[in-house]
Amino acid sequence: MKSTCLQRVLPPKGQTPFRMSSQFRIAALMFDFNIRSNFQGSGFSRRSFLRVGGLAPLGIGLPSLLAAEAARGADGGPLPSGRAQSVLLVFLGGGLSHHDSFDPKPDASEEIRGKYQSIATNVPGLRIGELLPKMAQTMDKVCLVRSGAHNNDHHETATNWVLSGRFGTPFGDWPAMGAVAAHEFGFDGTLPPYVAIPRNPSFTWELGKSAFLGGRCESFKVGDPNDPNFKVRDLFAPEQLPDARIERRQSLLNTVDRLAERIDGSDAIESYDQYQQRATSMVLSPKAREAFAIEQESTEVRERYGRNTFGQSCLMARRLIQAGVRFATVNYAGWDHHGKIFESLDKKLPELDIGFSALIEDMHRQGLLEDTLVVCMGEFGRTPKINKDAGRDHWGPAASLLFAGAGVQPGKVIGATDRDGAFVTEKPISPADVAHTIFASLGIDPSKNLYTADGRPVEILESGRRIEDLFT
Repeated sequence: MKSTCLQRVLPPKGQTPFRMSSQFRIAALMFDFNIRSNFQGSGFSRRSFLRVGGLAPLGIGLPSLLAAEAARGADGGPLPSGRAQSVLLVFLGGGLSHHDSFDPKPDASEEIRGKYQSIATNVPGLRIGELLPKMAQTMDKVCLVRSGAHNNDHHETATNWVLSGRFGTPFGDWPAMGAVAAHEFGFDGTLPPYVAIPRNPSFTWELGKSAFLGGRCESFKVGDPNDPNFKVRDLFAPEQLPDARIERRQSLLNTVDRLAERIDGSDAIESYDQYQQRATSMVLSPKAREAFAIEQESTEVRERYGRNTFGQSCLMARRLIQAGVRFATVNYAGWDHHGKIFESLDKKLPELDIGFSALIEDMHRQGLLEDTLVVCMGEFGRTPKINKDAGRDHWGPAASLLFAGAGVQPGKVIGATDRDGAFVTEKPISPADVAHTIFASLGIDPSKNLYTADGRPVEILESGRRIEDLFT
């Protein structure tokens, strides 16, 4: 990440980024202090408290995830009905070069045009980059937006913005869309509603988190399904434990019980056993184990997606959506090409081409696009002019996005950029517009208030509109 990127860490005009309240910080510190104090002398860390016996999924304890169902109960009432039952977000972390993929500029000068030619697609008049031949034959199933735009080109800030729909600091003041979906839909006790494959986006630190919604709404990190030894942790019965470890765990449970007695009315502690039982039931359920069993797919299907992390992540996402997961994020990083961009794109664009086209075709064939909204985007585009290091730098004013399913009209192109691909000239689409469209499709009211730890109401979105052109 170049220091020059910091020049654009500015909020939209008239907006102030949210900062964590002092009460929230104090509450978090007090909880941490209480847990640490009660566990001192017994040989257990706070991390041990978050485990369910031997059960500890990647990144977050399942009992905390399951607690969201009870926490949401206070909201009451059914959610409004939307067209999409699920969302599958493919996030191209680092920023895809729109010039070299979905918005080629064949009439621009070479330093802008780049080395790739454009090719025809199965949509009359639409041309895309030559390294996307399979996508060229899939464009009749997606809607291409060439007018994604905002005013920030700092990785963390822009990523949190596009993943939440609200501008804030680089540290993630607002919950990611998947975390909001987890909060609103709750947990059915079988599969978490929000998963990240292989994990959340990350640059200097992890992004796309749940912010003030808390750990119960964090994503379940699946890991790399292309790993030959891939196995989601804790979807199997715990191994036989030595007597010493059993005694230590029993001592931990006794410590937790004593702590519960000392905290009058603490739902988090008093209901711990309930969530422990439900977490165990969830991770041992045949449905969950079946959903993650990517090895059951035929060799032909796995090869069609591509035998790489991105391709197999797309296949895993399809399986999880099919099993009932509400929000899946496929994180395909590595698009930050400040130097030697074409050497990198020669490898990455074919992976994107194979994996994403396979995903769309497979979901179309199986009827999953009827009620699944698929979105593909990065945090921004790349600069029009190729720099002295044969790369393209960060560029917030223009980017390309893809949408499919859940009522999206396929074969369309929305918006346009100028001759150099520098600025949007037609129908600009903001991060808030994308988030508003996703929430509305899921039946989540974007103007609904969520509540911080100190009880302060915060709208899910403070701006944005549904992108009507996607559906008409």
